[in-house]
Amino acid sequence: MNRLFGSKPAGPKPTLNGAITNIDARIASVDTKLKAINGELSAYQEKLARMRDGPGKQAVKQKALKVLQRRKAYEAERDKLEGQVWNMEQAQGMQDNLKNVMTQVDAMKTTNKELRRQYGKIDIDKIESMQDDMADLLDMGNDIQDSLARSYDVPDEVDEAELDAELEALGMEQELEHEFAGGVPGFLQDEVVPEFVDEPPQTEDKVKQVAG
Repeated sequence: MNRLFGSKPAGPKPTLNGAITNIDARIASVDTKLKAINGELSAYQEKLARMRDGPGKQAVKQKALKVLQRRKAYEAERDKLEGQVWNMEQAQGMQDNLKNVMTQVDAMKTTNKELRRQYGKIDIDKIESMQDDMADLLDMGNDIQDSLARSYDVPDEVDEAELDAELEALGMEQELEHEFAGGVPGFLQDEVVPEFVDEPPQTEDKVKQVAG
């Protein structure tokens, strides 16, 4: 049966990361060979520079050409391997992006389901009723404030002429209080005594002494 249909492969399935790692190892091996070839070519170049033209030099040159051909073959192989790595890295990037997209889609589905569940608990009619109650309470509070701020003794209409008269009377009272603040009216302070008066008028202190 195994010869006809084959056997089930053992071990985990290959991944892009594993394939990239394997190819990177092959590229490293090719780089090692290229380094050795470059050293060999340098030795041939130095040897050819010291040799004179002739059959010996021509033989060394042929060997150098063969080494150069090998280097070109390894360089071509290295370019192919790097191209494969590049393609697999691009595919891996697309795969990672797809995984991220799927993760985001799953997260959005979960969020959408949770929002529907949360919004299902909210009754919009109750919210509207609560808003109406709040508006009524605010109106009631404004009415209470207006009632508390109402004045009792101030009439609605005041005669401006009466206000002017009262202000003028208050001004005169303040002037009189200021005049009598020192105990002697202003018209008696620093009064010049006429020449025909023998004695100057008594001050407040002398009046108090006499009264005492």
